[in-house]
Amino acid sequence: MFNKISKIKSFFLILILKLIGIKIDISSYIKNFPHLKINGKTKNIFIGKNVQILGKIDLRNRENGKITIQDNVSIEGECRFVAAREGEIVIGENTIITKGAIINGGGNIYIGSNCILAPYNVINANDHKIGSKNFIRDKEFIYGDVKIGNNVWIGAFTSIKKGVEIKDNSVIGAHSFVTKDTEENSINYGVPAKFIKYRD
Repeated sequence: MFNKISKIKSFFLILILKLIGIKIDISSYIKNFPHLKINGKTKNIFIGKNVQILGKIDLRNRENGKITIQDNVSIEGECRFVAAREGEIVIGENTIITKGAIINGGGNIYIGSNCILAPYNVINANDHKIGSKNFIRDKEFIYGDVKIGNNVWIGAFTSIKKGVEIKDNSVIGAHSFVTKDTEENSINYGVPAKFIKYRD
C-alpha cells in the first residue's frame, strides 16, 4: 500500500515524535508530521499499533488532557483533536475517521471500536455558557462527556453535542445534529436527530 520511500519517511517522523515524548508504536504509518500544540504533557498522547495517519492532522492537549488512538485506527487529513482540562479523547480499535473531523474535548470523548466517521463531523464535549450577564467573548465553558459505542456509523457533516451517548450499532444520517442519546441498533437523522427505525 505504501511505497518504500513513504515508509522510510514515516519511520523518521515516528522517531521524532518519540523523541519529544509522544508514545507511538513503530508499526504505525504517518504521511505528514502532525501539527502539535501541546500546553500539557507530550506523554499524554498515545498512538497504538498499525495506526495510519494519512494526511495532516492537528493534535492539541492542554492542562492534563489526554489523547489515545488505539490499534488499527485510520485517520485522514485535516482532522483536529483537542483534549483539555482533565478530559480524555479515546479512539477505539479499527475505527476510521475520515477527512475534516473536529473532536473537541474539555469533557471526555470516547469513540468505540469498528466505527466510521464520515467527512466533516464535529464532536464537542464542551459548550459556551451564554446568558444575559455573560459576555460571549469571555468564553466561559460548560462541559459534558460524549460516548460513541461500538460499530457506529456517523454520516457526513454531523454535529454531536456534549452529554450525548450514541449506543452500539447506531447509524446517524448525514447533516444531523445529535442532541440526545440514541437507542442500540437504531437509525437516527435530522436537526435535531430523531429516531427513524431499528436496523434490520
